[in-house]
Amino acid sequence: MKAMILAAGLGTRLRPLTDNCPKALVEVAGRPLLEITLSRLRAFAIRDVIINVHHFAEMILDYLKTNDNFGMHIEISREDLLLDTGGGLKKASWFFLEDSGRVEEPFILHNVDVTSTIDLRRMVEFHTQNQALATLMVQNRETSRYLLFDNQLQLCGRRNGRDQKTEFVRSSQQVQALAFSGIHVISPRLLSKMSEDGVFSIISSYLHLAAQGERILAFRADEYYWRDLGSPDSVLQAVRNLKQ
Repeated sequence: MKAMILAAGLGTRLRPLTDNCPKALVEVAGRPLLEITLSRLRAFAIRDVIINVHHFAEMILDYLKTNDNFGMHIEISREDLLLDTGGGLKKASWFFLEDSGRVEEPFILHNVDVTSTIDLRRMVEFHTQNQALATLMVQNRETSRYLLFDNQLQLCGRRNGRDQKTEFVRSSQQVQALAFSGIHVISPRLLSKMSEDGVFSIISSYLHLAAQGERILAFRADEYYWRDLGSPDSVLQAVRNLKQ
C-alpha cells in the first residue's frame, strides 16, 4: 500500500517554530512531525511514500537522506508554487498510477501536522467494503469548519463553524456536522475525476464529486486520540499528553 504525506505548507500557525525550519521538522518530545507520521505509516506495513515539499524543502531532503529514508521507499514532489491539498495530490498522482498492477489499490493521504492512534487498517477495510471513492477520518468535536454527512455517512455539504454559513451539494433531510481530521483513504480512480487544476483544496473536489453522486464517505473515529499540531500550544499539549 502507498501513501502521501502533505508537508509543503508554510506552517504559519506554528510560528515562531517554523521561522527557520519546515513544519515537517518541528519536534514533539524530540521527534520531528515527519518522523512521527512515517513511523505511523510504517507500523501499518506502508513502505512506499511520496512527500510534497516547498518551505525549506532542502532541509527535509537532507533529513531523509541522513536517516536513510527510515528504510522506506520515499519520493519527493517539489512545489515551486504551493498547490494546496488538491493541487498537491494531483501533481503527485503519477506515484499512484505508475504500477499497473496496483492502480486499484487504495492509498493513504495524511497531513504531516496531525497525530492520532487511528487504526488505519480498519479505515481501509471500511473504505473497501463500502466501495468508496474517498473516505475521510472525522470526529464529533468543535472546529472552525464542518463537513456535513447524511445518515449513510455520505458527504453532502459543509458548514462554517463561526457564522454557520452552510453549503449543500446533495439533498438530505438530516445531516451530521463532523470535523475532518486530516487523514484520507483514496481510491486511485479519484485522480482522473479531479477536474480542477492548479491551486485547489481537495475538499472542493470532494464536494464537487459528491454532487455528482460519487461515494465520499465519513469514517467515524471518535474513540481514537487525535491532535492537530498546527500551533505551538498544540505541540506543547501533545508533549504533555505523552508524559501522562
